[in-house]
Amino acid sequence: MLRRSCILFLAALAVSLVGCGDKTNPVDAGPTDSGPSKPRVAFVTNCAVEFWTIAEAGAQAAAKANDVDVLVRMPPNGTAEEQQRALQDLVASGVSGIAVSPKDPDNMTRLLDDIGKRCNLITHDSDAPKSERLCFIGVENYEAGRMCGQLVEEALPDGGPIVIIVGTLDQDNARHRRQGLIDYLLGRERDKTRFDKIDAVLENDKWEIRATSTDNFAPHMTKNVVQDWLTRWSDLKGMVGLFAYEPPIIVDAVKSAGRLDQIKIIGFDEDEGTLRGIQEGTVYGTVVQNPYEYGRQSVELLAKLARQPDEAKRQALLPAGGVIVVPARQIRKDNVDAYWADLKQKLGR
Repeated sequence: MLRRSCILFLAALAVSLVGCGDKTNPVDAGPTDSGPSKPRVAFVTNCAVEFWTIAEAGAQAAAKANDVDVLVRMPPNGTAEEQQRALQDLVASGVSGIAVSPKDPDNMTRLLDDIGKRCNLITHDSDAPKSERLCFIGVENYEAGRMCGQLVEEALPDGGPIVIIVGTLDQDNARHRRQGLIDYLLGRERDKTRFDKIDAVLENDKWEIRATSTDNFAPHMTKNVVQDWLTRWSDLKGMVGLFAYEPPIIVDAVKSAGRLDQIKIIGFDEDEGTLRGIQEGTVYGTVVQNPYEYGRQSVELLAKLARQPDEAKRQALLPAGGVIVVPARQIRKDNVDAYWADLKQKLGR
């Protein structure tokens, strides 16, 4: 279905882009008496959650600092079709550059390459390494997954059966994040190309990774999955939620089942419910990215590219290896207060 949607998208894109401007400083209506209009760039997410509100704050801060206009698009239902429509509209409107967290990078490669011919294209949060994107901005998700594994090990020093829930395994970041977690717990050598199937039996003499489930960015599905696990298995020791909205839902379900004293909860990202859970002791810890920097650095780079017509100088703006790594961090009870205070300051709260 997604492949067919991409083909239809490309056909529509080809029609809409006749006469479209180039990658450097396209404008809506040309110069005015006060000079040329600001470059316009776009920041596109893969869904609409608090994580992306933080990224938007960074994008807006960079837009102000670099004198550009930024258009932020968040697919409300987190579907690939919504994201494709947003991309189509943005390119047709003549933006000079787009930063996108692609929903399904393997099936979107052709689509992204076509967009990249018409404006500056970078990825953030989740990469599309097979595409011709100019660079990727984000954490090294495989290593971030291993950091999450460290938190699981700290929370459960004796090991035991655990379960993992993740929004999707179509995205590059989700696959690497889960795999890093699994490889760390099973004591494997690092291998970013490895991918354990969702129904694989994964265990050693200390750990049993009993199940991985996806919820397709639907919180009600997260709740249903966790409740099913709690009903089926009385011996679970840990639950891991790898997307921002999942850990608070896990906490609520485990609390309702009266099993907070039996099950350790480990998260990913900095949802307020997760940070509050760390403060209260219902969540052991979380691995945070830095979505504020995703937004800030993406818009800053797109602004510089929009104003640089010289190709050699444009290339010099890009990172060696095509990746800007934004380090991940582990948040536990001993550093959650300071981290949350800094986050609120950046958001103006």
